[in-house]
Amino acid sequence: MKLLLLGGTGFGGRAVAEAARDRGWDVTVLHRGKHPAPPGVRVLTGDRTQPDGLTALTTGEWDAVVDTWSSAPTVVRDAARLLADRAARYAFVSSRSVYAWPAPAGLDEFGPLAEGDPDAGATDFPADKRGAELAVLREFGEERTLIVRPGLILGPHETPGRLTWWLDRVARGGPVLAPGPRDTPLQYVDARDLATWLLDALTAGLHGPYNLVGPRDHGTMGDLLDACVRATGSTAELRWATPEAIEAAGVGGWRDLPIWAPPGSDLHAAIHAGDVTRALATGLRCRPLQDTVHDTWTWRRALPEDTAPPLADGLSPEREEEVLAGLG
Repeated sequence: MKLLLLGGTGFGGRAVAEAARDRGWDVTVLHRGKHPAPPGVRVLTGDRTQPDGLTALTTGEWDAVVDTWSSAPTVVRDAARLLADRAARYAFVSSRSVYAWPAPAGLDEFGPLAEGDPDAGATDFPADKRGAELAVLREFGEERTLIVRPGLILGPHETPGRLTWWLDRVARGGPVLAPGPRDTPLQYVDARDLATWLLDALTAGLHGPYNLVGPRDHGTMGDLLDACVRATGSTAELRWATPEAIEAAGVGGWRDLPIWAPPGSDLHAAIHAGDVTRALATGLRCRPLQDTVHDTWTWRRALPEDTAPPLADGLSPEREEEVLAGLG
């Protein structure tokens, strides 16, 4: 299988490139070089936001394209238009953010969608991703287009830095503000499991949209933080607080406390309660949460001492101490 990967090799793209390479596929990557490509893949350099950014792709044919672009739909449009006659299939890694807000719990792939324009420049994330979906569909048609809609993606090389934020915080020790309840369900996908499903889907000729996160019972906030304690070997003390107490302290879900969202809220429904029946029925398999946490910490610790991993903003140590003091 000849695979062309567009959109970068920082996190999800890297997982796809490594998984395809390990299957013996012929992998070509076009990127700007901001992140090193995995060994064993062919690298082409080009900035797709520039007029000559696709010059390296004016020749060649591929069995499939995987595109993870997350900004202006015109960038995806131009690539899809150039490759429509030289690639058999196009998989676009979109996002569950394309669903119209608020997305209710249990929403499947055919719920209301955000507005998007395939000929638009960058606007906001949901519109950009939806516009890019439409661009691929216009150039490749429904039968040749696979739309992958992940939600929360975790694992080694994570660039949003949500899990690494928690790992670093727990490793630092001391009292840790733990957003409860402990049994708050989390819905996520390990980037490596996403890559495995995606390559299997291309091989099987799947098309159409798929919500690509794990089942809602695959892990909880308690499971996640307990796994962080075990992986880091920390003596941190988890101080569990109710959603009401957290809200009263002026602390927000997702932004201040990465990954977590108050159960029952629109935010939790949109991030952690999607319907993934189609993905599970077509072979999505998710490794244990403990493995994702352990492997991410192993990657984190292997980074050079002068290399800081990307981290979500999260609460500052001073603000966390203040909130914990207020909670007693």
